[in-house]
Amino acid sequence: MKSRQEISAGGVVFRRTPGGIEILVGKASSYQRWVLPKGLVGRGESIEAAALRETEEETGIRARIVAPLGDPERYIYTSGGVRVFKTVHYFLMEYVEGSEQNHDFELDEVRWVPIEDALNLLAYEGARAVVRRAQELLESSGTG
Repeated sequence: MKSRQEISAGGVVFRRTPGGIEILVGKASSYQRWVLPKGLVGRGESIEAAALRETEEETGIRARIVAPLGDPERYIYTSGGVRVFKTVHYFLMEYVEGSEQNHDFELDEVRWVPIEDALNLLAYEGARAVVRRAQELLESSGTG
């Protein structure tokens, strides 16, 4: 079987509300599961720049990076008979501006939810682990 490597970047975008901290999640158009915004790092593009670009493209939200969220997530999947070795770098990001109503075609829906709700919505354990790391960082740093 043929194989390839992919490097992606994305983030856990948060905002403060009177009710507490909310984060941004989206429902992937292609497979109808709730995910965090992320996408491929372009040639010559930094991981940080890709994370910010992909987040804005997919969700309509502009954010700023607060901190990296630990070691990258790694997993393997098969697409079109090709085994893909995927590495995803995630960052904690704070909302700057924009509206989730301006999301692109890759996501059918984008919504702000409390962190606990995100942990229940997200389809993959890897994404839930990233959100838990973000939650710990927000709580320990007082950023949230």
